[in-house]
Amino acid sequence: YWMAASSIDEAIRNNTCVGGRRIALLDNFTWGNPERPERLGELLRAAEACYDIAKVYGTPFISGKDSLYNESPMGPVTSTLLITAVGVIPDIRKSVSSDLKAVGDPLYVVGETLNELGGSEYYRLKGFLGANVPKVNPKLGRKLVNRIVQAIDLGYVRACHDASEGGLAVALSEMAIGGNLGVEIWLSNVPRRGISRNDLILFSESNSRFIVEVKRKFREEFEKLFDGLPYGEVGLVTRGKTLTIYGLDGKVVVEAEINALSERWRKGR
Repeated sequence: YWMAASSIDEAIRNNTCVGGRRIALLDNFTWGNPERPERLGELLRAAEACYDIAKVYGTPFISGKDSLYNESPMGPVTSTLLITAVGVIPDIRKSVSSDLKAVGDPLYVVGETLNELGGSEYYRLKGFLGANVPKVNPKLGRKLVNRIVQAIDLGYVRACHDASEGGLAVALSEMAIGGNLGVEIWLSNVPRRGISRNDLILFSESNSRFIVEVKRKFREEFEKLFDGLPYGEVGLVTRGKTLTIYGLDGKVVVEAEINALSERWRKGR
C-alpha cells in the first residue's frame, strides 16, 4: 500500500517542482502471478492506494499498463509500480529547475520529516531493512503542492526539488551540484516530528517534502503563503563550493566539496 502511495506522491511532487498543475497519472504494474494469494494481496493493496491517494490529490488515472505473471523457477519479480505524472505549465517561461541560482538566497524545507527510513537508501548502505516505511498524508500533501504552485506563479521561487531517495542530504547535494554553488544548512530548523538524530533527519525519506530556493526579496511573502503549514528556513546558498551542514547541537556534521559530491554522484558510489 505505502509503496504505491509513495510512488504517487513523488510523481506529483516531481511535476509540481517545475510548476506543473492539473496533473493526471498513468500506472505501470510489474507483478508476479496474481493467482497466488500473496501476490494478489499485494496487488489489491497497491490498487487501493492508487484509488485513495489519487482521489484526495484530485489526480485521475487516465491510462496505464499491467505486466503480470512475471515469475520463474527462481521466484517472482519484485512487485513494482511505476507512476507517471503528466501536468500543464501555463507559461513555460515560468518553469522552475532544481539547480541553485543565486548566492545569499534562503533555502526552505517545506513538509515534515519523520522517522521513516524503512527501505531507505541509508539503511540499505548500512545493511538494514527497517519497518518504518514512509507513509503519505494526502490531505497535507495536497495543501503543500498547491502552495508550491502558487509560490512559483507569484515568482517567489528560484529553484525547487523534491526530497525522495536519500532524503534531504541527497536532494541538497543535487541542487548544489546542478548550480555549482555551495550551501549552509542547519538541521535544527528542519520541520520534524519524533526524530532527534542528525543522520535520521538527513536521510529520512518522508513524503510530501520540498526544498525551495526563495528569492531574498520575497522571503516574507513566501513565509506568509505557507503560514499554518510545516516549513522552515534551513539555510542559504553560498559562493563557496562546499556543502556544510550543522547538526542539532550547532556543530558541523557534514563538510563536503561540491566537486567531490559531483564525482560520487556521477559514478553512483
